[in-house]
Amino acid sequence: MKRNTVKLEDAVGKVLSHDVTKITRLGKFKGTLFKKGHVVRWRDLKELRKIGREHLYTLEVEAGELHEEEGARKLALAISGPNVKILKPNEGSAVILARKNGILKIDVNRLERINQIDGLGVATQHTNRYVRSGDRIAVAKIFPLVIEEEKVERASAICRSGGAIVNLIPLRRNRVGLIITGNEVYHGIIKDEFAPVMRKKIKKLGSTIERVVYAPDNTERIVNEILKMKQESMDLIIATGGMAVDPDDVTLRSALEAKASVEKYGAPVQPGFMFMISYLDNTPLLGIPACAMYYDTTILDLVLPRILAEERLTRRDIIKLGHGGLCLKCEECSYPICPFGRG
Repeated sequence: MKRNTVKLEDAVGKVLSHDVTKITRLGKFKGTLFKKGHVVRWRDLKELRKIGREHLYTLEVEAGELHEEEGARKLALAISGPNVKILKPNEGSAVILARKNGILKIDVNRLERINQIDGLGVATQHTNRYVRSGDRIAVAKIFPLVIEEEKVERASAICRSGGAIVNLIPLRRNRVGLIITGNEVYHGIIKDEFAPVMRKKIKKLGSTIERVVYAPDNTERIVNEILKMKQESMDLIIATGGMAVDPDDVTLRSALEAKASVEKYGAPVQPGFMFMISYLDNTPLLGIPACAMYYDTTILDLVLPRILAEERLTRRDIIKLGHGGLCLKCEECSYPICPFGRG
């Protein structure tokens, strides 16, 4: 990289090595006309002459070097998987947006390896976060005006070795079956408040509750409803209530008798300690504790988007939620713009 003093007409296509300031009379304007790193265009010459410029300091990008904008573009392309959109770089930064609603997946270990390379950086949102189409999910940045091409190539090689660093898994439209358990609801002693909450959450994520059934605290009845929904090819089955340790709470027992494979009963998340996740072959069967009816944000909000993206959650996935799994129960809930579930 060389710094040269050149005439205006010779500066076209070259990179400014300094900010160019414009000041007009009577305080109408004082500020940057062109920023350091700007590539001079023919149409810029008229504006430069208006402020008395006949020469500029420019940088000459030599072989083996990249201008910050080109470097940011190449870095963003290297780290990005499908279902994202890369905006035109500006001031050495290339913003990456989500093209669809989905689950953001960040390879954190390889992200750290890229960020160890001097002169470039990648900032992302947290992995496993539900994002909406148009959300800003990452930024690829080149720090100097000109960077060695070899450094961007090293980052690209890290991505080629294991795939993209920034991935987005779209949510699928799932058919959901809902089983409301509990004698008090089944016999009409109290009004069901679970179904409206669940319908709202499921609809917000682009899926539909195909069928709602009510079952007493009777293992045989609950097992029958679970197996019916499995036969009806529901993509997801949710049983609400009956998750505590009282004698009448039989949802876990019903899952086991239905031959479901229980990945985890009890989760290190509050609200949501008594959550259950299990599978009937490839069909998820969730046991949702009563807290999901009373609190706006619970463990269900952490796992449901990932399940609707057809991710098979394991015991390890649930255990990892413990770091950051304590909801602060703020007076005004700002989830997901908060620490909950961001361990």
